Amino acid sequence: MQQSGDSLGGTIYLAPKGFEAELEHEVRIELEAEDPQVAADVWARERLVFAPGPYRPMAWAQNAWLEPWRIPFDSIKEGARALKAIQRNWSLTSIAEHRRAALIAEALPPVKGRPLEFGETPPASPLGGWTLLDRNTIIAAPQTTSPFPQGEVHFVEDKSGPPNRAYLKLWEAFTRFGVPEPGSRCLDLGASPGGWTWVLAQLGCNVTAVDRSPLAPELMRNPLVTFRTGSAFGVDPRHVREEYGEVDWLVWDVACYPKRLLTWVRRWLDAGPECSMVCTLKFQGETDMDSVFAFKRIPGSRLVHLTHNKHELTWVRLAGGAPLP
Repeated sequence: MQQSGDSLGGTIYLAPKGFEAELEHEVRIELEAEDPQVAADVWARERLVFAPGPYRPMAWAQNAWLEPWRIPFDSIKEGARALKAIQRNWSLTSIAEHRRAALIAEALPPVKGRPLEFGETPPASPLGGWTLLDRNTIIAAPQTTSPFPQGEVHFVEDKSGPPNRAYLKLWEAFTRFGVPEPGSRCLDLGASPGGWTWVLAQLGCNVTAVDRSPLAPELMRNPLVTFRTGSAFGVDPRHVREEYGEVDWLVWDVACYPKRLLTWVRRWLDAGPECSMVCTLKFQGETDMDSVFAFKRIPGSRLVHLTHNKHELTWVRLAGGAPLP
């Protein structure tokens, strides 16, 4: 690999559109806890947040650029040549000199980032991230934490099967962190109208779905699905085995305050069966960053903003606290 310029000696995090403030706040708080002097060197520009030091998982980052470099250049041709000398595949995040950046991108090999079929293996080729800091300065990182342009995972959607579009969140979580085996015993709390139950049943799992409202009619008839009328919060983790049987996966996409979900998750971890868990934190009004940091501190888990999350985060913990990518 040929590389000119100088190392920035840190990591650049890419925020989802509309959540730039949340990412910058999260990065600053995390670094402040480690070293206030290091935190003072954090800077942000548009969707990009630069932080000194090595990569740290950030919930509000949909991608991270590892060990970025500053590359000076004069012409569009020279800028494109500098990037191509490092590697083939690059994804632009434009924050300045947008027309000039677009012309450099046009001179690079195209990166299409086509939608995935669910279950398809994600791309394996390295995908770098780059931007123009000013007219004559490229910031580029050959390695990022996502193989997808902008860190966004898109799927070939099923327009007829699922009862709502919430299924895309679970597709994405499973694509990133692992898919349940056929025959897995799953508990879907707050399931109606059944987007997540539909995903699990399509995978051949046996699903117990709990909600005060029924599922979509086709799911109510599905032999892999057992519906129970009730509240998600009415499920007592201490008595799950007696009432619902063994559980391999617990999934939760309930509209509730994150603090209430945190209390329930802690009860489950203290008293419930050991299983893999996927839960959505849904924010109402201002983002509850105290809950964000509390979920991040749960051992063996990851908190992420999925492409298909809105003002939400997804918390994932695999059985036994197995390591997460």
